[in-house]
Amino acid sequence: MRLLGRPGPLRSTALAARPPGRLRAGPWRRGSSRGRLGSTMAEEAKRLAACAAVDKHVQNNQVLGIGSGSTIVHAVHRLAERVKEENLTIVCIPTSFQARQLILQNGLTLSDLDRHPELDVAIDGADEVDSDLNLIKGGGGCLTQEKIVAGYAKCFIVIADYRKKSESLGEKWKKGIPIEVIPMAYVPVTRALTKTFGGAVELRMAVSKAGPVVTDNGNFILDWKFDKVHEWGEVNTAIKMIPGVVETGLFINMAEVVYFGMEDGSVSVREKQPR
Repeated sequence: MRLLGRPGPLRSTALAARPPGRLRAGPWRRGSSRGRLGSTMAEEAKRLAACAAVDKHVQNNQVLGIGSGSTIVHAVHRLAERVKEENLTIVCIPTSFQARQLILQNGLTLSDLDRHPELDVAIDGADEVDSDLNLIKGGGGCLTQEKIVAGYAKCFIVIADYRKKSESLGEKWKKGIPIEVIPMAYVPVTRALTKTFGGAVELRMAVSKAGPVVTDNGNFILDWKFDKVHEWGEVNTAIKMIPGVVETGLFINMAEVVYFGMEDGSVSVREKQPR
């Protein structure tokens, strides 16, 4: 694990030149202070992680996968800045309706997997990251398309704030592992999950509409709240074998590097270890 200083408008070369170890952060943005409320500090931490990842990994003439969620907003803004400042040629593949709108709103080039079936880099957020770079994703309900895009990228980069950094899954994220299911199968899948793996399973309900959350693919989301530590690779494979399951929010052995924006304004880098 490495710690970088606050990225701001840094370029890839600036980040690469910095030696491993802890680098103290510079000041926060003008008009702010270290005494910010937690939510504002977390938002700044997201921005720090997003800028560090975009500046380090994005190059000219790349096809990029654009993830979903609040942290990705900062990554797309930084990407748009670099495209404008450096006249980069970048093609973007979205993982959700939200990502598609972000790409268009920021004047970036939108494409799809039909035209670009292989991506250079995919950048996405996470709900939790453990010490082995296993991820829980899908708090926003986009897990299937996120996993497809990440799976066809040569390099999958994750950005998050300090609240998502754990040693073991479930340490901080208490909402369970999202599982996308075909609507007609949600009851038998729920029974199969609890019978096989224990814990509790809830059908995710919508907030501003009556009924369950419906994904961009027209499916339901189950949130499995596990009650013990599992061998996540084996569990992920077993869950996907249950009839009616479309995809899980377990991203196992996929991320190459994770950038965490920290409370003190630094960026912590957790990299995949060779097996």
